[in-house]
Amino acid sequence: MKKIIDYLLSVIYLIHFGLTLLVFHVIQVVAFNLFGKRAHKVVVDYMNFSLTYGLYFTGARITLRSLTILPENRPIIFVANHQSSFDIAAVYWFLRKYHPRFVSKIELAKGVPGISYNLRKSGAALINRKDGKQAITEIARLGKLIQDEKSSVIIFPEGTRTATGIMRPFVTGGVATLLKRAPDALIVPIAIDGTGAFNPKGIFPLKSFSKLSWTVLPGIEPAGKKVEEILAEAQEEIRKNIRITSTQSI
Repeated sequence: MKKIIDYLLSVIYLIHFGLTLLVFHVIQVVAFNLFGKRAHKVVVDYMNFSLTYGLYFTGARITLRSLTILPENRPIIFVANHQSSFDIAAVYWFLRKYHPRFVSKIELAKGVPGISYNLRKSGAALINRKDGKQAITEIARLGKLIQDEKSSVIIFPEGTRTATGIMRPFVTGGVATLLKRAPDALIVPIAIDGTGAFNPKGIFPLKSFSKLSWTVLPGIEPAGKKVEEILAEAQEEIRKNIRITSTQSI
């Protein structure tokens, strides 16, 4: 019976998901070309609102919480664990006030309605993981942008998804490059929990009635610390706020 419910609710949500991307893609194009970047940002905000709270169609329990007060007058580098493609919409919506951009693989810049257009137009760092020089240049550009704007970037230092909650070591290169160009930045860990078990077999079927949470943790001042120390501290704090899921259950 549970499997039948999973399939049924997955179909409902994925229809909502696809329609959201298609509709907001069109609205993004109109907003960007007729009204500019600010209007485009508002459209993207609400696209992510729709993607996030549409998860209620699956019976999901969604928790967005912050354990800290974030500054509004300095750049922020959000570092998060990465469990699933469903991590992204909620963390963007929750942090929309800080104008977040992502460090993303360049393949996502094409072919995905709504998402690809936003990545190209928002100033995200689109990196070719086979071209180290290009990746560093893109991340450095984004670092300077958040330094100048006092905005933020979201980066997944694991470099890939780990659905079970057992994180891979955080890679230092991206954060180190960001800090070089945004020396005033605060490092803020984000613990993402439950999304890996939510889509255990890819995008279909989804696991209904899942508990999904995004927790913004207290910031880490980078001054006087090596990047390795900063990320080790961030990863340990994230680890305390996520569950380990057995491979059998996902």
